[in-house]
Parts: sequence; structure tokens; C-alpha cells
Amino acid sequence: MKPLLYIAEGRSLSGIPLDAEHGVEVRRITALPDAEALDRRVPAVVLVDHGLARSAPPGALEALSARAALVALGDPDEAEPGDDLAAEWFTSFVPGNAPARLVGALLRGAVRHALALVEADTARYGEQRSRRELADLTQVGVALSTERDLTTLLEMILSQSRRITWSDAASLYLVERHDDGTRPTTLRFKLSQNHSLPDLPFSEFTVPIDHASLAGYAAATGDALTIDDVYELPAYVPYKQNRSFDDKFGYRTKSMLVFPMKTHREEIIGVLQLINRKRRFDTVLASPAVAEAEVLPYTTRDVELVTALAAQAGVAIENSLLYEDIEKLFEGFVTAAVTAIESRDPTTSGHSGRVATLTVGLAEAVNRAGAGRYKQLRFTGEQIREIRYAGLLHDFGKVGVREQVLVKQKKLYGPDLDIIRHRFAYLLQRAELQFERERADYLLENGTEMYQQAVARLNEARRAKRAELDRFFDAIVKANEPTVMPEGTFEELYEINQRTYLDFDGVERPLLHDDELQFLMIRKGNLDERERREIESHVTHTYRFLEQIPWTPELKRIPEIAYGHHEKLDGRGYPRQVKGEAIPVQTRMMTISDIFDALTATDRPYKRAVPPERALDILRMEAKDGMLDSDLLETFVEAGVFRAVLRSDR
Repeated sequence: MKPLLYIAEGRSLSGIPLDAEHGVEVRRITALPDAEALDRRVPAVVLVDHGLARSAPPGALEALSARAALVALGDPDEAEPGDDLAAEWFTSFVPGNAPARLVGALLRGAVRHALALVEADTARYGEQRSRRELADLTQVGVALSTERDLTTLLEMILSQSRRITWSDAASLYLVERHDDGTRPTTLRFKLSQNHSLPDLPFSEFTVPIDHASLAGYAAATGDALTIDDVYELPAYVPYKQNRSFDDKFGYRTKSMLVFPMKTHREEIIGVLQLINRKRRFDTVLASPAVAEAEVLPYTTRDVELVTALAAQAGVAIENSLLYEDIEKLFEGFVTAAVTAIESRDPTTSGHSGRVATLTVGLAEAVNRAGAGRYKQLRFTGEQIREIRYAGLLHDFGKVGVREQVLVKQKKLYGPDLDIIRHRFAYLLQRAELQFERERADYLLENGTEMYQQAVARLNEARRAKRAELDRFFDAIVKANEPTVMPEGTFEELYEINQRTYLDFDGVERPLLHDDELQFLMIRKGNLDERERREIESHVTHTYRFLEQIPWTPELKRIPEIAYGHHEKLDGRGYPRQVKGEAIPVQTRMMTISDIFDALTATDRPYKRAVPPERALDILRMEAKDGMLDSDLLETFVEAGVFRAVLRSDR
């Protein structure tokens, strides 16, 4: 660009050499130019006379001297500068009657000074830009290294690459991975951004890794492509630009930078495609004409910046995909663990999944609008994931419980009831045999005299014995059924226990043994105290098992959360009888979920299912008694969290 020479309106340029050889552009002014308004790239010389100097606001000369060469211009016959032109900001003084040779020399010196200012400013700007770009890349690197969600990571890569290159649009492709380890042959279009067309519809598609497309070529060869105008590709290149997007949306794709992203092992993991570098980042390319005027080619510096960013992005994507693989592996482990639990006790199949669903649902409801003291509580995505895994694994310790206790369905074990059933069958058979023996004895002793009357008496005694045994056995079968709440009286069981019979060996034995009576007298559920303690031990087994897993920092509280799911706020829970704030809020949520599912589950033959409304009433009673967190229960009910696991058959 030509140097600019500013001179006051009305001043004569007589004697000043401004011919074409000097290539100076002259601009007339009535006031000093604003320093900030000057183009930093153009050297400027300002001839300041008394009028311009006296009208200048305070500090204007000083500010202007940092951007332009200031030359004091005297009046005719003024041999030296007056006080207003003697400031230190002037590079020289041109006397009003100075000869042309002197004027030319002074102006050439001023132009050289102006050029030096431009060079210094350019160097300073370049240094500042380099520092800013380095800082940006550092920040991007930190952000990329900490982000694990792949979608968020890809969005970040596109946003940052567009920002540092002033690109209008960008696209990102990932290499399609195959589980069988075969070489990938396609790229998947995963994400795009377009500043000028922000509401574009998006759908994924694949392109072959070959030389036909720009992205495919970069992935196939590992080489970056820098294209000034994709509409003017040389005939000899194998790749072509598909113009269907431009035709459909009225866009003008012009300059492009297509860059392969590599892992630390130099394997291609994806392709970054930057489109239309602009003069100003915020410019909207509203039409092809605007694009023609505003779009610039990508520079070597852009390539250097994208090279640095793509290297970080490739490793970050690889890490994210690896993290996804680890998550899938862990998810598989959790699924296998839950399957192992449920295979030992098929009657509780699905319980762990439902508890996880309910607890996560409650956490999300708290995030939306928690009740009471939880109005401001918020769980992060990682904490939600932690809650889910704790819910899925909360009963894993049941693998350490004896199977006969774990799958016990009634108060008596199946074989024990079979023994009682055989005992009563034996007594019924004895009653039949006794009837036949007494009938035969009567015939032998009395003949047929009064035989029919005697048989009728014996038959009545037989029916009464059978009815009594049936009544006793029915009472045992009924008492053998577990109950959700304490209920039932046991007078008839005591009566049966007091009755005796003679066994095959003639030994007198109780009709109902003491240990059988003890089981049948269980007032709630189906377990006696020893069995209950064994079942309750599953919580400790769960904690000890989960504690052995080397959890990541984000999931390290899983053992603690699962450990307390049977604790109650008033200390009446198990196994540690902790209370109040010692129980994590995540655990309190799981406790509500666990109880609700246990009450409403229809797949447990050892208890009757409770309707959802009744289950909520029971939960409210426990909250009122200080056992459950009332604020969390309110959210559980008001947000309808419990409906997430209700089936039509419940």
C-alpha cells in the first residue's frame, strides 16, 4: 500500500516532491486524524501546522505519534518551530521557506519512520497473536483432555478449530471401527457447524475411505488438503467436491482446509474439514456474492494451528472412544453381576434394574425441583451415573447368602412342609386302617348283630378325625404364608403342637414340632431371626465386594451409597444402625426406591403384592415415624417417579 501523507486543508505543497516516483497518497485534513482509526498496515506521515497543533485535544499528538510519523510544518519565513510545534512527538521540523531538497529528505525520513512504526506494530501484533493462539491452544488442549463425552468433545473441536482459523463452517468425520479388528473402509459424518446457516438439518452418513472425496482422500493418504477454491480444482486431482449442499441451501463453499486427525500411534481416527476462512469471524455469508468478497484462502499459519489442534483432537477422540469402550466393558460386568444375582434368586428378577431406574429418576426429579431442603441440590451427570451403578449393584452381596435362605418362599422350607404333609397323610392313613381294624374286630366279636349301627359310629369317628387333621393342616398351610405387615394369632398352632401321635416305631411325638412351630409363628415375612441376620448380611457382603473394585474418582462413592440402602434415619435400619446425616442423600433415595419396589413387586411368591397407593401410604408412615426422608419422598410422589417401573399387571 502507498504511504499516506496528511496535510492541513489550504496549506501549499509547493516545493514538496510528491511525484509518482515517490508513490505517496495525499489526504487533506481539517483536524488531526484519530490514532485508533488509522490502518495499522499503512505507513502514515502527518504534517502538523500551528492550526492542527492548537486544535488538537490533550494527548492527541502523543497517541498519534505511536501510529504515524509526525512532522512539524512551519509557516513561511519560520526558521524554527514555535512552542506548539516543539513537542517531542515530532520526528522533524520543516521550515516554511525550506528548499525542496531539504523538504524531500525530511519527508523521506518521515516515511522511513512511518514504515518502521508499521513493522514494529506488525511484529507486536504478530507476537500478541502468537501468544493468544498459544494460550488458546493450551486452553483447548486442557479442555479436550478433560472432556469424556464424545458428542461434547466433537462440538468443542469444531468450535475451537473454527475460532482459531476464522472459519465459517466445519465438519467432522470419524473412522468407522469394526469389532472384529478388520481394517476400516468408511468414514462416518458425525457433526457439522455453520455460522451462516445455523439451523441446518443434520443426519449421519458414510463415505468410503478412498481418493474420490476430499475427506476420504485425507483419511486414505494422511495428507492435509489446502484448497483456495473448491470450484476450481485442477483436472488432474482425483478428488471432487460435491456441490449438492451448495445448490440446495444457496451456500458458496470456497476455501477449504481438510485435515486428517491421528492417534498417538499415527493411525487415522477422523477427518476435520474447515470451510471458508473469513476476513471477520462474525461475518455472515448470506449469499454467494458475499462469500466471494469475504472468504480468504487458508494460510500456512492456519495449517500450523490446525496441525497442533488436530494432534490434540485426535488423541482426545481416541481417549474418549477408549473411555467409551471401558464404560461398555464395565456395563457388561455390571450386567453380568446382576445376572449372577438374579440367577440365584429368579423371583427377584429385575429388582436391581428397577431400583436403579427409580433412584436415578428421583435424582433427576430433585435436579428439576427438589422439595424442602433439597431445592438447591443438583447432581452432576457423573453423580447420576454413580447412583445408577450403585442401584444396579446394591444387592450383589446376596451371592454370599445360602441359597436355601435366599430363595425361601414360605415360613417353612419346602422339604419341611413336605414332611408335615407326609405326617398328616400317615395319620389319615392310620385313621383309615383303624376304622377297618375296629370294623373287623366288631364282626369277629359280635357278628352281624347291630353291625350297621356300629359301622355308622366308627364312620362318624373316622370323619371327625379326618376333619380335625384337615383343619390342623389347613391352619399350618395358612400360617406358612408370609405377610407384609405383622398379623395373625397362633392359638391353633399351639393346640396342634400339644397334640401327639405314635410313629411307626410306636414312639410318641408332637403333631407339630417345636422348631416347626417357631417358623410358623413368624409374625412378618418368612424368615426367623437367624435367617434374617443372614439375609441382612448381604449388605455387608455387597460393601466388601464393591470396595475391592478400583473405582475412578467419579464413581468412588458407589460402595458407600450401596452400603446404607437398608439403614433408616432413626437408626433402626441395618447393618450398622447409622442415622441422620451419616446416611448419604443418594442412599436415602435408594432406600425409598428399594422399599417401593419390594412392596409392589408381583414376582415374589413368598408375599402378596401391595398396590402402588398402599405402598406409598406405607412409605409415608415410615417417613412420619422418622425412618425415611420426607422431603425426598415428597419429590418421589409429586414427580411421579414411582410410575417409571409400574407395569399393567401391578
